[in-house]
Amino acid sequence: MRKVLGVYSSPRPHWVGDGFPVRSVFSYASHGDHVSPFLLLDYAGPAEFSPAGHASGDRRGIGIHPHRGFETVTLVYQGELEHRDSTGKGGTIGASDVQWMTAAKGILHEELHSRAFTEQGGTLQMVQLWVNLPAKDKNAEPGYQNLRSAEIPVVDLPDKAGSLRVIAGAYNKVKGPARTFTPVNLWDVSMRQNTTATLTIPNGHTAMLVVLSGSVTINNDKQAGEAQLVLLDRHGTDVWIEAQNNASFLVLSGEPIDEPVVIHGPFVMNSKEEISSALRDFQNGQFGHIPLS
Repeated sequence: MRKVLGVYSSPRPHWVGDGFPVRSVFSYASHGDHVSPFLLLDYAGPAEFSPAGHASGDRRGIGIHPHRGFETVTLVYQGELEHRDSTGKGGTIGASDVQWMTAAKGILHEELHSRAFTEQGGTLQMVQLWVNLPAKDKNAEPGYQNLRSAEIPVVDLPDKAGSLRVIAGAYNKVKGPARTFTPVNLWDVSMRQNTTATLTIPNGHTAMLVVLSGSVTINNDKQAGEAQLVLLDRHGTDVWIEAQNNASFLVLSGEPIDEPVVIHGPFVMNSKEEISSALRDFQNGQFGHIPLS
């Protein structure tokens, strides 16, 4: 069994823009290279929003902003978002959909509550994950993958314990639809109360569980509940999980990127000089533009 290195609770919630009340379950600032190739995971909600008007100014979220040097992955569980970016891509991200955006050499984007969700109101529940890019790919072309729920394969866990959605990587030879630059697994798991499952994670991968709801016991030892991170050792393969009640959690694993990491706001590079270059390029308009809606 993989050793549990620690169980960590999220700090107090904070707002990202005016549409996302989030708990930062982990970040590079809090855990450093232990979470590589991942950089950050924000868990938004569940939060209730009242119906608002039809005007564009009534839509909540985060307006146009830049990124460079990494990827953002947005998983929506409840509610609905609309995305636009400077590659010309965009669309609606609904419940059980996933957006995988590659900032790479530079992108502008916005994420807002969809018009329908703004008008109707309701519950918003989502996750945003940041995935680092190796130095050789930080200047790749930006890109966007809109992964609809129907495209994401679902694997039944043994003994009717629950199910596992394979978003990226593979589980038991079932491959997820996301294209990644380095080996990464992203599994979205739901388990029924009083059931157990053994998950096999590639040896040498950074490995983590992020509990979204319910509570679980890991390796018959450590317990974790909502918005808690379970950090696992990189050595070993199997992880034994028991659900105390109906539980949902993400399993993240990936090949560590053994390179310097320098983060400045929305830019993730390998040196301070590259950060300065990113700032200049953004200020000079080299990240493209998004037409007015």
